[in-house]
This record gives sequence, structure tokens and C-alpha cells, in this order.
Amino acid sequence: MSRASVARKAAAYVAGTAGVSAACFLSGWGVLKGEAAIARRVVGQPFDGAPDDNGVYGAGPGDAIQFVVLGDSTAKGMGADAASQTVGAIIATAVAAFAGRPVRLTNVAVVGATSPDLGGQLDGLLARVPHPDVALIMVGANDVTSRLSQTDAVEHLAETVRRLRDADAPVVVGTCPDLGVIKPVPQPLRQLARRWSRHLAAAQTRTVVELGGRTVSLGDLLGHEFSDSPAVMFSKDRFHPSSAGYARAASALLPSILDAIGEVSADTGRRPERLRGEAVRPVASAARRAARDPGTEVTGTEVTGMARNARGPWAVLLRRHRHPLPAPDDAAKHAEPDETSETVAPETDTPDSEDKPAASG
Repeated sequence: MSRASVARKAAAYVAGTAGVSAACFLSGWGVLKGEAAIARRVVGQPFDGAPDDNGVYGAGPGDAIQFVVLGDSTAKGMGADAASQTVGAIIATAVAAFAGRPVRLTNVAVVGATSPDLGGQLDGLLARVPHPDVALIMVGANDVTSRLSQTDAVEHLAETVRRLRDADAPVVVGTCPDLGVIKPVPQPLRQLARRWSRHLAAAQTRTVVELGGRTVSLGDLLGHEFSDSPAVMFSKDRFHPSSAGYARAASALLPSILDAIGEVSADTGRRPERLRGEAVRPVASAARRAARDPGTEVTGTEVTGMARNARGPWAVLLRRHRHPLPAPDDAAKHAEPDETSETVAPETDTPDSEDKPAASG
């Protein structure tokens, strides 16, 4: 068969397949648009604003630690009843207590922001705080709901992280939350939202770690509490966290913030523990695992003095949950077949399943 004949047959096949795919896509897209409209009506309208949590927290000798926050409505604290209940304020208060120094919080997050808005936030921030001591970024939910290109979203996040690192600021990124936990959103839209959220969170982690930052997986905003107690963990719009929800998220972010500025936390210097689902992996594998394991921190590390192998940078997963270790039988059930007996040895990378349960810790 000649190349021209093969090409004609291939073209005819592609055209026929494309026609079927297009019909399925249009039908599916119509369903999703209808469900999105239902979700908007059920979830309701957002609040008029969020508390202003900018200011100085704590007291003590020495200059104030410059803590800056960028991102979207979650970073801003929409849904909290008071300024002291936002993620930024909770972390600032705790850091001041640990460090014995005041903390000046500068929050430039904007309700409704997407990743492309981070550049403008950072421009204004660096004009006020040229050299932050630590930066927290929380972004991604609006990228998913607006169906922003993942490539564009990650590129804008990368540029923001790169500029903060150039300003000598340690960077902690709370990755895209799992929007599949929003119960008012109907299926199959909710399942698609979960998949998009996790894919974006994994891409965020790969990029941030390669640029020298660290990430904390917010996933379903840290626990089954959000599924089991939505009236407590969600605010009145049934979309944004309540003050209790923000406290839960802040508790997972705090250890990473403390480590980033050199303050000691319960996990400082701790070796990865296999029974807790922790490991050293290539960053791409670590990112996939973290995206489905809320509360997991991913940061760069070295193996035998090398920061990367042929597959990219090495990364270490630490599960910052303060839950007890799992029972040995439970750990064995959740352990992956490629795990080694040495807790600090890198794992051989194998494909991760999105629905595979992680070890609880």
C-alpha cells in the first residue's frame, strides 16, 4: 500500500472519529454546562468582601518577620468572620509565638484571582516589602472553575515563585484544593472538578519544587471533616471555608512555614517514615502522590549528594498530619510494592493511581 493510500485511509479514519468525538463532546459539554448552572444556583453568591488581616501579630524583641500572602479568596480569608481567623493571621500569630518576635503580615491576595493575577499582586507587594522573610501562595481553585489552561496557570505561578526566590524569600505554596469535595456540585461535574484539581495541584508541585520552593497539598482542605461536617467547615456560601476550615488548613501549612524561616517544628530534621506514607521520590511521582494525599509537604532533597537524577529533581514527601501512626496491618495494606526497607532510600518510581488510598498518618 502506497504512502498516499495510507495517508488517505488515516485521514478518513480521523475524520470519522473526530465526528463521533465531536458529537459526544458537544453532548457532554451541554450536560456539564447545565450542571455548572445548577451548582452556581445551589452554592450561591460569594460574600461582599473578606476580612482585612494586614498588620502586626505577636510581640517581642527584634525586627518583625515579614510574612507575605498572595493568591485568591482562600488566601484572602473569604468566609472567615474576623481578621484573626484567616489562614494568614492564624499562621502569623503562631509564628510570632514560636519565634518570640512580632510578625508583620502583608496580604495582597484578591477574591476571584487566578494564577495570571499573581504577577500584578507581586508587583504591588515588592514595592511595599522588597525582601519578604517568607511567602505563602494559595491559588488554583479559580483556575479550575474558569477552565484556565493548566500550562498558562503553572507558567504564571512559576514566574511568581521565581521572582520571590530572586528576592531571597522562601516560598510555600498551598496547592489547588480538591473541588470535588463541594457537595452541592452534581456529578459528573464534581468528579471532573476533582480530576482537574488534582492534575493542577501536581503540576504546581513539580514546578514549585524545581524552583526551590515547597508545596503543601490542601487537597480536600485536609480531611474528611469537610465531607462529614460541611456545616462546620464551610461558610454560609457552602463554597469557601469557615473559620474552623481555615484553622484546619493553617495547621497543615504552619510547619512548612516554620521550617522555611528556620524555626524548629515537630517535623524539623525528621527522616521520612515509610509507615506514614513518606518517601524520597522523583518530583513528578512525589507530586502525583501529594495531590491525592492532603497535608503532604513536598520539597527538594538530595540522594547520595545529588539533587536530581535522569528523571528530574529528587523530592521528599512528609505528611504533616498530627494523627497517630497507622497500625502495622493498616500500613501494610497501604504500602506500595516499590517501597524499600530503608526509610531514606529513594523509591523506585511506579505509576500512581489517582484513586489509590494513601496511608493514614
